[in-house]
Amino acid sequence: MFIKENLDKILYEIKDGNNLGEKIMLVGATKTMDADTINLAISNGLEVVAENKVQEFREKTDKISGAKQHFIGHLQTNKVKYLVGKVDLIHSVDSLKLAEEISRVAKIRQVIQDVLLEINVGGELSKSGISPENAIEFYQTVKKLGGVKVKGLMAMLPKTDDQKYLQNLVLKMREIYDIIRKTDENIIYLSVGMSADYKVAINNGANVIRVGSLIFGKRNYGDN
Repeated sequence: MFIKENLDKILYEIKDGNNLGEKIMLVGATKTMDADTINLAISNGLEVVAENKVQEFREKTDKISGAKQHFIGHLQTNKVKYLVGKVDLIHSVDSLKLAEEISRVAKIRQVIQDVLLEINVGGELSKSGISPENAIEFYQTVKKLGGVKVKGLMAMLPKTDDQKYLQNLVLKMREIYDIIRKTDENIIYLSVGMSADYKVAINNGANVIRVGSLIFGKRNYGDN
């Protein structure tokens, strides 16, 4: 089955860690994949899976076993209630309003929700997230909220063939990450890099990559 071959290839590529020798967490982006396909990947060594849409998470979560479940998509505040306490990590906290809602629900449920703060490192108007210039201040604000534990940072790189530009963006993310990490032992994840750009990410300090099509093949979006 090609999923096993694909996984074996990526796991071999990342086995020695990133350029700093840190272990890399491979997150399988399971958008549009059914539970059986996801479980097949888990049985072949995928330890973390993640959804982009809350509805898909809700439909599949109870049918998936043997892996941690993350959420990596854009999250609306009115859907926070479906994730808090049910996913191991929310990658995409891109506003104070969202962080406050996660905090509110977590305190009601008496849980601590692990999150990553999304940084719009490329300054793209089409992407959400905090500007790099405001990242540290945002972290300091969110850290004070009850029910939320900040575990690191996340970014989506622009679509470009300019490898030097992408390298500089990852290094900028790593710089912010290192500044925060010096003051907070909970900061352990720098989630940058997807199927098209994970190599430049892990070669410049990222330690979490979110890979979908390179594991599962081209997505079938059907009528969606």
